[in-house]
Amino acid sequence: MAGKLLRRTLVIRGGALGDFLLTLPVLHALRQASEHLEVLAYPQFVELARSGGLIDGGRSIEYGPMAGFFARGAVQDPDLRNYFASFDVVLSYLYDPDGIFAENLRAAGAKRLVTGPHKPAGGAHAIDQLSSPLGELGVKMEEKSARLRLPAEAAREFTMALHPGSGSRAKNWASANWHELAKKFLAAHPDTRLAVIGGEADRSALEALDDLRRSDRVQFWENLPLAGLARRLGTARGYIGHDTGVSHLAAALGVPSLLLFGPTDPAVWGPPHAHVAVVRAPDNDLSQLGSPAVFAAAEKHLIPRLLASVPQNQDNPVR
Repeated sequence: MAGKLLRRTLVIRGGALGDFLLTLPVLHALRQASEHLEVLAYPQFVELARSGGLIDGGRSIEYGPMAGFFARGAVQDPDLRNYFASFDVVLSYLYDPDGIFAENLRAAGAKRLVTGPHKPAGGAHAIDQLSSPLGELGVKMEEKSARLRLPAEAAREFTMALHPGSGSRAKNWASANWHELAKKFLAAHPDTRLAVIGGEADRSALEALDDLRRSDRVQFWENLPLAGLARRLGTARGYIGHDTGVSHLAAALGVPSLLLFGPTDPAVWGPPHAHVAVVRAPDNDLSQLGSPAVFAAAEKHLIPRLLASVPQNQDNPVR
């Protein structure tokens, strides 16, 4: 791997799924610049990045002895000290207002520590903010809309994926609207299958769509491991969701997507991919957004792709 700018690089990333996926362009850039790249993050995110070929390895941020690096004078795990010392560059996005973690990381032998924002603020796009430490390393980010390429499951003909939930009630479109939208799709496009995505946080939204389980054209992808959901989602011909981590996952997988934004700003938080369209609610209030407007937007942006004879999501082929 001659000619690489960096040798061994570690990225430490906490946060939720969306936070991690917004960091994919950084990982992609460091992958090109580093001989060896690892991530310290939640296990399911490490697995996702490894499956997508973005990293060479990683460890869980939930490892108990990590706590010793957030307190002054605490006994630090020798294995972790050796791990951190093995990297030439450590890029940390962890919240560390008093600098204790950074101090302990340097004491453990980390050769060069660079920090990034643990949570992007308003203004510039989140990816631009998260990628700012790359300049300090002399690394250029060339793909703001970096993709995640995974081996997909067997294709499901004409599948439109819907994710009616999110971690915030304010970001959720009413369940009745999702129900009406699903019924419209089933009636207007007899060859289309629907996949409804949900986890524990989406229970009430899924319950409102429960009668759709009687249709043999509707599947419910519930409580799937992240890597399994990613493989299934990669087969979808279209996706509709809120400002959520799952929506960022669909975008990163190359799935043509329509995203519904209310109180959050898509100029900061929206996926930058060309295959993603956004519907902004009137007055940033999703309660003012009706299902006819969303159905019309889907007919314009997604249905032509959904009904195309050749799948548009060719960057995630079945292998």
